[in-house]
Amino acid sequence: MPEIDTIFLFGSNPTEAHPIVSLHLKKALRNGAKLIVTDPRKTWMAERADVWMNLKPGSNIALLNGLIKVILDNGWENKEFIAARTENLDELREKVQEYDFDRVEQLTGVSRDKIIEAARMYSQADKAMIVYGLGVTEHRTGTENAMAIANLALVCGQIGRPSTGIMALRGQNNVQGATDLGPLPATLPGYQSVMDEKVRKKFGDAWNVTIKKEPGLKSVEMLDECVKGTFKGIFILGEDPAQTDPDLYHVRKALESVDFLVVQELFHTETTRFADVILPGASFAEKDGTFTNGERRIQRVRKAIEPLAGMAEWEVLCKISTLMGYPMDYKNPAAIMDEIASLVPIYGGISYERLEKGGIQWPCPDKNHPGTTTLFTDLFAKSSGLASFMALDHIGSGEVADESYPLVLITGRIREHYNNGSMTRRSKGIDVIVPAERVEISPEDAELLGIKDRNWVKVSSRRGEVKVRAKVTNRSQKGNVFMTFHHQSALTNDLTSEHRCPIAGTPEYKSCAVRVEKFTEAA
Repeated sequence: MPEIDTIFLFGSNPTEAHPIVSLHLKKALRNGAKLIVTDPRKTWMAERADVWMNLKPGSNIALLNGLIKVILDNGWENKEFIAARTENLDELREKVQEYDFDRVEQLTGVSRDKIIEAARMYSQADKAMIVYGLGVTEHRTGTENAMAIANLALVCGQIGRPSTGIMALRGQNNVQGATDLGPLPATLPGYQSVMDEKVRKKFGDAWNVTIKKEPGLKSVEMLDECVKGTFKGIFILGEDPAQTDPDLYHVRKALESVDFLVVQELFHTETTRFADVILPGASFAEKDGTFTNGERRIQRVRKAIEPLAGMAEWEVLCKISTLMGYPMDYKNPAAIMDEIASLVPIYGGISYERLEKGGIQWPCPDKNHPGTTTLFTDLFAKSSGLASFMALDHIGSGEVADESYPLVLITGRIREHYNNGSMTRRSKGIDVIVPAERVEISPEDAELLGIKDRNWVKVSSRRGEVKVRAKVTNRSQKGNVFMTFHHQSALTNDLTSEHRCPIAGTPEYKSCAVRVEKFTEAA
């Protein structure tokens, strides 16, 4: 990011959740870039921001509409870019007029002065980038939140050039690579629609199968079907829904309902407790393959040791498939990549031979193509080549604070632990630093509830309760508390709600109503 002059960090805490990315952001700040942060918590980045918009959880769209209204009302939009590369601005302009300062301040809690300054800073920057994280997507309006961010970038023409655009920080390593290759229920590898007859025929001929045109189910929907009894068996690879999914009562009921559960994992987890069969997984050090990072760079991963279980995960999957009647006989991961290249246009020019010389960013359609460093330099993905503005409305969180549950719980990560903690909690050094879950609570709320730092407290929601120590800190605003989901001894997702984004299926981890009470005995 050497030339960037403004960073708009939205719903992300990269110094803890994405520490390597944060090093690049910090370097840009040292080189003089301005920083706007939108986050309900006073994170490391928020403390150092030129503008910190400390919005209420669930009010992302209201804030973004307010920003766009300021930009359009003041004539700060990129008129040339809008005329040449977008459509439907009038619909957006009409919608954001409903979001005047009084309404936006009431919905978001952000002052008009901060909104004006952030709008001015972002719209008038030469090269500005929006960096967003799970604080945008892990809401019931997660998809619309991302669309609203795209509206803002398009209004200002901050896309399609180096050091501009939108960077979505993915939740885990290689999420990009995994998503590229077909796990979305409505697409085959390479984001090719399962409803496209030509696409189905191409893959059907290559795999010698008939592919149904109906989209499949999202992971949370699969668990719904387990509860209903529709799913009789399920195979879980490298995932721990019994700790990391929301509304764990529902998850446990789902895992108990299936006739046959297979879990392939590195270590025992909450989910392996429900398994009929546990297969050994392989760590990154035992893998031969590729990781694709958040900038679409496909990179070779070379195993340092042979798989301790005797087989790589891809070999296990091939063997199971063959035993179940569908032969899979790839000789090595390079052969798998060759098949990917033959069927997935954006990976068309990728081979292990090329990757030995360094990573390549897709789209890379043929073996002579160098890869694509910047997307959307000329055209967008639509047939018209134009980007469409989307008129969006504030909906808010699925569950809000009330008299019985007066606080809003936000969940997230800390630097020392990773995801369900099945690996990091095995490090003695890390365990000394962060041995257990804590609930972060503001000094104002702590005083009101008679809670002091390190007191034992009970955190309750409509679904469950956990007992943890309190951490009184200015990082949490009045009315909000924060917890991670790293510790088996305090399953935070016993608290989180059943609400999810109806489009993507992403659970609403970032907002549910809770109460916190002083607890006199150790948990």
